[in-house]
Amino acid sequence: MDLAKKVLTSIVIATLLRTSLGAIYSVGDAAGWTTMGFDYEKWALTKTFHIGDILEFHYNKEFHDVMQVSLKEFKLCNVTSEIASYHSGFDSITLDTTGHHYYICSFPGHCKAGQKVDFFVADGGSPSPSDAPSRSRSPSIIAHDYSSPLSLSCSIVVLGLCSLIAVFAY
Repeated sequence: MDLAKKVLTSIVIATLLRTSLGAIYSVGDAAGWTTMGFDYEKWALTKTFHIGDILEFHYNKEFHDVMQVSLKEFKLCNVTSEIASYHSGFDSITLDTTGHHYYICSFPGHCKAGQKVDFFVADGGSPSPSDAPSRSRSPSIIAHDYSSPLSLSCSIVVLGLCSLIAVFAY
């Protein structure tokens, strides 16, 4: 196989791998995970989340944390029995199941001030679970957030690895 075919094969493989890896979302975009008046519900409603997508929470760990909670705890801003807790200040969470995933900050008053978010992971159908908080979801064509530097660097690494595989496999 000549070099042109190897390069073309590498690009096709990299493209397929990149689309199967899922999107990387920085929660709150440039604002990060904070109590400074960011509307996380509005932000989440502009995205379409899928299994394999990665949520990145960026925050000052002296003032914030991330707790995954049930719907009941989410509505009440209750942190007595979290599903999972994160405290690093740079937490990456892979969405691995469909349905709603609820996250709050457990620091006093933060959740009630709006530092909470509900991610709905689509399974190809429209979201309509009966136990979900009532809210509408506008359709979104955003499948991948390529604005993240990590997303770009992952794409470059995948492309490089695929190129090496194609060159040495033939």
